[in-house]
Amino acid sequence: MEFSPDERVLVSPRHLAGTGDRVADVLGPLIHLFNWRHTHDESAGCITVDSPDGSIVIDFTPTTFEGVWWTIAHHEPFWRITATQQTPLEVLASVTQALPQLLGDTRHSDRIPFTTRTVAENADLYNWTRAGNASGVSFTSPNGHCTVRHAPGTEQPWRFEHSVWDGFGTRWHAAFEGEVPDALARQFFLFLATDVPVERTVEDIPHLARSQARMTPPSSGSPRRALWALNSRTPSPG
Repeated sequence: MEFSPDERVLVSPRHLAGTGDRVADVLGPLIHLFNWRHTHDESAGCITVDSPDGSIVIDFTPTTFEGVWWTIAHHEPFWRITATQQTPLEVLASVTQALPQLLGDTRHSDRIPFTTRTVAENADLYNWTRAGNASGVSFTSPNGHCTVRHAPGTEQPWRFEHSVWDGFGTRWHAAFEGEVPDALARQFFLFLATDVPVERTVEDIPHLARSQARMTPPSSGSPRRALWALNSRTPSPG
């Protein structure tokens, strides 16, 4: 099926879809549902969001095309998550929207519950292959384009990498540094590996990824919803 560049489609697997346009899903719930403080430099497009207790800061800085755009950092104990521009926003939103629960604020927790499965269990569920060595374990997507490396006890215990034949515009990576809670790694992987598609315009999907992705028209008349809205398309946590 042929689609026009501005046509909206449902895309899977998610790691091929590119970043998308729903920055509001990543930061909006924290600001509007949980009253996290924020500043917005409109001239540069930069947004900073701070937790009420000051322990977590989220920095969105759109810079170079393949540079780090997202930083989620916790002060003590120190941990940090960084992600580059093409990281799917739905995957980042699964982490940011879970942060209030991590800090003990359980309001709206029914809208995006933590997955109860391990990364390994979700990898098996979604047919990612597993390989182990002395330094840890890796999981690779069925099409081979996305790899997750887990190296416990190192400065970077989790690293997510993606590219289509190392093609420009398809490369993205996310790194988990320090004492990142395992719950966030599980959350990130579930919303990355799930076979539930995400919505994009065709022109927003990286060019080299289009031939590898499955694209279908959205359901007729279905409204676009934020990730945190209750709906049946959210991946099952258990």
